[in-house]
Amino acid sequence: MVESDSTKTTSPVPRYAGFIAGVFSGVMKNVVGHPFDSVKVRMQTSEGRFKGPWDCTVKTLKNEGVYGLYKGFTPPLVGWVLMDSVMLGSLHIYRRFLKENFYADRERLPVFGHCVAGLGAGLTVSFVAAPIEQLKARLQVQYDAKTKLYKGPIDCLVRLMKYDGLKTLYKGLIPTMIFRSSFIVWWGSYDIITRWFQENTKMNRAAINFWAGGLSATCFWIAAYPADVVKNVIMIDDVKNPKFKHYSDAVRYIYRERGGLRGFGKGFLPCILRSFPANAAALTAFEGVMRFWR
Repeated sequence: MVESDSTKTTSPVPRYAGFIAGVFSGVMKNVVGHPFDSVKVRMQTSEGRFKGPWDCTVKTLKNEGVYGLYKGFTPPLVGWVLMDSVMLGSLHIYRRFLKENFYADRERLPVFGHCVAGLGAGLTVSFVAAPIEQLKARLQVQYDAKTKLYKGPIDCLVRLMKYDGLKTLYKGLIPTMIFRSSFIVWWGSYDIITRWFQENTKMNRAAINFWAGGLSATCFWIAAYPADVVKNVIMIDDVKNPKFKHYSDAVRYIYRERGGLRGFGKGFLPCILRSFPANAAALTAFEGVMRFWR
């Protein structure tokens, strides 16, 4: 059996390798996935402005052009590079730590180890992701002159910092950590799917990375999506007169004002359509760069 890139433990891959490879993952993810993400965020946060994801896409293109789908692109371009570097770098470190200290007698890290490493990576990257995703979400919901509050990411950052410093910028930290705790599903399923492809197909490693990356990301978004809706609603809340003082306030608001349980699924279609190609490409790039050290 060919050993998985995600579970290989005998090769002395340096601890910093994951951070470097994560840069390439972040670039690829943002280029492929940002238009889908823009539609997703607009669907999650709009108040009946769009009939559905297709209507959102058409209206955005009609009123704002292709640029409309790439609004807020700069924060995640910088952000995804930083976030994927921290996420995948810390994931690599947590995997090595668990293998060397708890599973040294095993040939490879078990699925449970990948789940624990995934949780650790999710909580770690939340400290980087929370402010970046807040800037992105606020820029993505500027539909026209009436809703435009910020000139760009720098203006958004400065104005948020002026209001209440880092406290405002990190308003979405807890919702981000709740959302990213579902990395347990992502990295656990990535290992399971990778092993299945290795044992049941003759695909090369890049093809396995592509399919395992896309399918595991799909599993993650199915599990994590409701928490993502809550996170984004909290992040674009008015900083001066917030509706939501607690996480539970946002949950109740979505349920009562946005159609019950259906409210937690708004924007799911563009999200799930984005998850496969964006993450398949990102993880193929990540694993490809990591192979330079193997």
